[in-house]
Amino acid sequence: MVELETERLDAIFHALGDPTRRQMLRDLSGGERTVSQLAEPYEMSLAAASKHIKALESAGLIRREVRGRTHVCHLEPGPLANAHEWLSFYEAFWTLRLDRLEDLLRDEDAAKSNPPPKPEGDDR
Repeated sequence: MVELETERLDAIFHALGDPTRRQMLRDLSGGERTVSQLAEPYEMSLAAASKHIKALESAGLIRREVRGRTHVCHLEPGPLANAHEWLSFYEAFWTLRLDRLEDLLRDEDAAKSNPPPKPEGDDR
């Protein structure tokens, strides 16, 4: 099961690693699009767009439906939730570390602002 999850996350992050595919997902968040509509902003061939769409399909991020000769794509948000869950662990990890650093820096600033009193008879 762990290996399957690893492969799934690898496919998701591979698909998200390309700016064209990320934009295609963003476009699909507004509703279904044909392959031609997804390719249009990039002035790419349908074959090139199809390669991007296949990567998104392999990751489970989109679903393609054939209507006659037209291929219509739909966003499948479930795998994005899996990626978000994985990233959330590291967000919590770094938030905790940065909160600790902030506390240490505040303590250091407070110590500089309020130096300890000098002992009596210390002429330094």
